[in-house]
Amino acid sequence: MTIQGNIVDIKSKRIFKGEITIENDRIIAIEEKEHDVNSYIIPGFVDAHIHIESSMLVPSEFAKIAVEHGTVATVSDPHEIANVCGLEGVNFMIDNGKKVPLKFNFGAPSCVPATTFETAGAVIDSEAIKELLKSEDIKYLTEMMNYPGVIFDDEEVHKKLEWAKHFNKPIDGHAPGVIGDKLTKYIEGGISTDHECFTYEEALEKLQKGMKILIREGSAAKNFNALIDLLPDHFENMMFCSDDKHPDDLMLGHINQLCSRAITKGIDVFKVLQAACVNPVEHYGLDVGLLKEGDLADFILVEDLVSFKTIQTYINGELVFDRGVCNIQSVDFETINNFVCETKNVTDFKVEATSEKIRVIEALEGQLVTNEVIEKINKVEGNIVSDIENDVLKMTVVNRYQNTNPAMAFIKNFGLKEGAIASSVGHDSHNVIAVGTSDEAICRAVNLIIENKGGICAVSSSEEKILPLPIAGIISDKPVQDVAKAYQEIDAMAKQLGSTLHAPYMTLSFMALLVIPALKLSDKGLFNGQDFKFVPLEVE
Repeated sequence: MTIQGNIVDIKSKRIFKGEITIENDRIIAIEEKEHDVNSYIIPGFVDAHIHIESSMLVPSEFAKIAVEHGTVATVSDPHEIANVCGLEGVNFMIDNGKKVPLKFNFGAPSCVPATTFETAGAVIDSEAIKELLKSEDIKYLTEMMNYPGVIFDDEEVHKKLEWAKHFNKPIDGHAPGVIGDKLTKYIEGGISTDHECFTYEEALEKLQKGMKILIREGSAAKNFNALIDLLPDHFENMMFCSDDKHPDDLMLGHINQLCSRAITKGIDVFKVLQAACVNPVEHYGLDVGLLKEGDLADFILVEDLVSFKTIQTYINGELVFDRGVCNIQSVDFETINNFVCETKNVTDFKVEATSEKIRVIEALEGQLVTNEVIEKINKVEGNIVSDIENDVLKMTVVNRYQNTNPAMAFIKNFGLKEGAIASSVGHDSHNVIAVGTSDEAICRAVNLIIENKGGICAVSSSEEKILPLPIAGIISDKPVQDVAKAYQEIDAMAKQLGSTLHAPYMTLSFMALLVIPALKLSDKGLFNGQDFKFVPLEVE
């Protein structure tokens, strides 16, 4: 089989008319040859860090939409499902991913549970990490979110790092805002990447100290604008990633979008494509071709080098996407879950007032970090309730693994004017998380999630919508188009209820992520992510 086009040689920084010959799954020849074809042939895109679970799709369904955007491989962290179902969850993702051509490269989840300050569904200790890293299916140790454990020499944390070094597998980082001597100590643990930088200066220091920096643009965390100006001078040590991307956003684009945005900023196309295609393959040692003779035939044809609209996608020489038609078929699988809590009562969500001020989580558009602000309470009959006028809404995290009292807090910037929204996608332990305008609405939303053993939902006085997530309470068992449509409808309802956030459910899911400062809520209480300790809701 031969393919003609304008061949983009990234390493040599040249584009030439040519022809690629494929035999079985490999490129056996690349020849310069005149022809009338206007399309460009480039290596396939690689998402350098993504939690497939955040798409709410099983890997085999994720693949069907990813190849439409020219993605041929991912560096996938199964951390989310591992926190719910442990090793069974990791194996579910690997086995399902093997049923389709897209190259999912899974890692060993380093932080299950992410912290000791929340209730997760499983534990993966250093001995389990050792067994995972032995496997050829495991390519790396995933993001070491417990950066205090690295910096302050936690024995169990360092055992995990040492096993990764023993098996000569890369170690991913996660150190938002960590700089100076603490950063140096973190890097000395063997950690080679970070996708959590949210300022230019932070990313530059990490690059100067030898880390590879991933420019992240997901559904909630958007760091492209802050970091992209580093790419021209540091293109050999940067990559693109999504981290967490909801199905509606995934339908619109993937890594191709970031390449297009970089090009429109005037950045050299070869530097952009090195970050998008080459660097992840070389850093992680992926079994992915880079458009050279003898390589696996993993490449795409695109209309131009500005929009990167995909015409065809080839993986191992197989045409998996062709002019608007995906050739990957849905596959059969069995669901797994870990969801045992019982429904709640409205009185479970009452918060008795004992002072006049409270700590409030301030959610920030496009960021995972939050602020801590102090607000006056809105009191009714001795209880603190949502203050709709000032957008200080009641929030809860409900343990989904055992029957305990809900943890309560308050949050700004969700903007709801009525009803409530809830989800069992609550990073990282995936307990039930909800925000609402009244205790009654919050209770209805939480119970809707519990009754379905997982999902995302919105409730108003007259309507309920839910997208069930029966796989670990975080993933749908339906095809990608169905999931995207259902998600869009619920997202629209949340905005009709008043939310002004671009991705209210993605933002909500991170309000329980304790390893990201400053203030978050776990099922055990309000938590300060800078000091790594619980703090009281009320302020004297």
